[in-house]
Amino acid sequence: MRIFVAGGSGAVGRLLLPKLLQAGHEVVAITRSEQNAHVMTSVGVRVLVADIYDREAIIAAVSEARPDVVIHQLTSLSAMDFAENSRIRKEGTRNLVDAALAAGVKRIVAQSISWAYEPGEGPASEDAPLDVNAPEPRNSMVGGVAALERAVAKMPEYVILRYGKFYGPGTWYERNGHIARQVLGKEVPATDGVSSFIHVEDAANAALLALGWPSGPVNIVDDEPAAMAEWLPVYASAMGAPKPDYKPGRERGECGAKNAKARIEYGWEPIYPTWRSGFARSL
Repeated sequence: MRIFVAGGSGAVGRLLLPKLLQAGHEVVAITRSEQNAHVMTSVGVRVLVADIYDREAIIAAVSEARPDVVIHQLTSLSAMDFAENSRIRKEGTRNLVDAALAAGVKRIVAQSISWAYEPGEGPASEDAPLDVNAPEPRNSMVGGVAALERAVAKMPEYVILRYGKFYGPGTWYERNGHIARQVLGKEVPATDGVSSFIHVEDAANAALLALGWPSGPVNIVDDEPAAMAEWLPVYASAMGAPKPDYKPGRERGECGAKNAKARIEYGWEPIYPTWRSGFARSL
């Protein structure tokens, strides 16, 4: 198939591109950075330079590429620009979906998150509603996610990958990442909030497999949702950082997510089934 990728230079995208090529797909990617274009071209990807906010340029790029599938992995996470991230989810996704529909593309695979669910008892499955009535600042984040998912659902076929918190190369949790620096400085307390993680290698593998999955959302998380009070000391130990202090309580929506749909229904098998061993293997 011919695959059009937006977000090929991110933590997931840079792992996904070679997997798509190795699987025999033709890959076309967009970027607004000449440096990123050079990197992607060097691995065999055809690159078009376009800004995701330039609607006409995106429509032209998708029309020129004539893809069978669009993969949306765009974020602004590396820059920690959360307002920009919400804009990408709203405006960028809308432009990409409209371009795909105009070009007659049938399927899209899009990156979402697994911690936007309403508060509930225990880890959330995909049928739990998004927390669209949350107070600020959470409401802005969930609103961006909801807008992305509504736009993607306009496609004839769509897979929404609700990823857990990324760790591994190119993430905040890598050895020189933002979270790692904070943990090394003992700036992060361990709370009762529950998280679900996913290694970026497993995230990329799921995006490849999602080319053949049924339409709808699917949690892409590891097997072990855990309270921060449990996982943070393990992460700190793997980093050689001081043991974090404990602070009771949790934030709204910190309940983790279930991966039964991906695991049991779709046969997805993570290389890193738990953060417990994954932290040590990836640092």
